[in-house]
Amino acid sequence: MTTQNDAALPKDTLANNVDNTLDSAPNNITDAGTDEQTPMKLKDRFRKFLPVVVDVETAGFNAQTDALLEIACIPVLLDEHGVFYPGEALNAHIEPFEGANLEPSALAFTGIDPNNPMRKAIAEDEKTALRRIFKGLKEVRRAEDCRQCVLIGHNAHFDLAFLNAAVLRSNSKNHNPFHNFSVFDTVTLSALAFGQTVLARACKAAGLDFDGNNAHSALYDTQKTAELFCHILNNYPMLANAMHSEPETAEPESATNDK
Repeated sequence: MTTQNDAALPKDTLANNVDNTLDSAPNNITDAGTDEQTPMKLKDRFRKFLPVVVDVETAGFNAQTDALLEIACIPVLLDEHGVFYPGEALNAHIEPFEGANLEPSALAFTGIDPNNPMRKAIAEDEKTALRRIFKGLKEVRRAEDCRQCVLIGHNAHFDLAFLNAAVLRSNSKNHNPFHNFSVFDTVTLSALAFGQTVLARACKAAGLDFDGNNAHSALYDTQKTAELFCHILNNYPMLANAMHSEPETAEPESATNDK
């Protein structure tokens, strides 16, 4: 299994892609009564949601019956210069749950052999893997003063469906830091920014390396999706009325958790 430090992506690589006019970028806020620019905090940019890129590899398309085989999560962070960058990865190889369907065509597509001895030596059961990853994400969420994680994915509802199904199977609802249905989808963002919907093509349009030989690994796809998401955020202009705020009112509990 790749370690967190091995999976972390350098900030400098992404920072070099940002326009030199960073001081006027929308990720900076002008202090009232001054001309100084104050970097926006992550909690302010997404209404106290922590964006986390997620990718899963599965043994089919049915989240209720088909096995979850791999999962990787990378939180998206914001540095002191207002530049978004991928944080450290949390990932796991997962043993198929009891009675799980293993679709041969899906296994051939991903290249994953659930019975490979090397894989079985490092694979975790769903409960152990999810709770370890959730614990790590909660630490990041608390450090960023965010109230909940929101899933980012390429075709994000596919990943969310398998994540939610595994949460229910492993009785991990109270450990789950993710919003139950809200997502940010890089398919939509890539279509808007580049006119592309395929991950590899969107990455190439953004000037990001993409090695097709490493595709269909949850960790690699998560890393590339995180790079793409950060690139779009760092380079795509926000609208003139962005960050307009209304007086805050208390939201019902269901609005932030189960709704």
